[in-house]
Formats: sequence, C-alpha cells, structure tokens
Amino acid sequence: MTVGVTTRFARTMAATQSKARMVVLALVAAGSLAACEPRVSNHGYVPDPGALSRIEPGVHTQLEVAQFLGTPSTAALFGEETWLYITERREEFAFFRPEIVAQEIVAIAFDNRGVVKEIAGFTLADGIVIDPVSRTTPTYGKQLSLLEQMFGNIGRFNTEGQSGVSLPGQ
Repeated sequence: MTVGVTTRFARTMAATQSKARMVVLALVAAGSLAACEPRVSNHGYVPDPGALSRIEPGVHTQLEVAQFLGTPSTAALFGEETWLYITERREEFAFFRPEIVAQEIVAIAFDNRGVVKEIAGFTLADGIVIDPVSRTTPTYGKQLSLLEQMFGNIGRFNTEGQSGVSLPGQ
C-alpha cells in the first residue's frame, strides 16, 4: 500500500517539476526575444501637417507662427531670425548606444519685420557629420603628480584671519 502511494507521489512530483521547467524555459525564451526588439523613442516637436500648411511666407508673423506651431525647439544664433522645429526618432538595442534613425527639421526664416520669409524642410540625409577636434588647449602652471595632488595640502593650515581673505560675516 505504501509503495503505490510513494510511486504515485513520485510521478506527481515529476510531472509538477516538468511543468515548472517548461514555464521557466518559456519565460526565459520570451525574455530573450523581447531583448532583441529595439526601444523606439521620439524626441522634439512633432508638427501638425495642417498647422504647418497654414503658414504662408510674406503673410504670417512670428506671433502667428507661435500660435500655430508653438515655441520652436531652438532658434538660429547668427544671421537672420530663424526658428527650428526639430523631430528625432531613436532606436536603442539592449545596452548599445541609441541610434538616430530619422530626423526632420522645419526651418522658418523671418525678415527684419518679423514676417515669415521662407519655410524649409530638412531630413537626416541633409545633415553633415562633424568630427570633434581632439586637441586640448595648453594651460600654464605647475603640473602636479597624483601624489602631489593627494598630499600637497598636508600641513598647510590657516588659522582664522591669516589667509588675508575676509570671511563671511566679518
């Protein structure tokens, strides 16, 4: 009698462990497949095509453009007044650096009276990749070693008022 109960219990335990293994394997497989899917994020201004089509060069002012489209992402610093509305789409796989896969820029130039002069559109293909210069600007002064930086101020104590610098509240 006890042999039959023990055998039945062993079979039940084996079946339960087998089901648990299958569930764990299914979860691991689903998790690893989900890691292969890129995370997509949109940044910046997403223009409303209807609002953008209402803006006419020579007719609308900066105030009206701001009412139609909202404030720009940025404005040109030099030259004529130009507002830029920038939209960017990025994809990121797992732990890799995000990659820009699409970019749209709407540039609205204004004349000196604040009236729309020109509307232009640019994409990622219109951009130019700029390589930063790796040179450094030399500075004058003493180059300190690591030990000098760590232990250079040991023993240099200023009592109050000896430094020649007035302390707050004095």
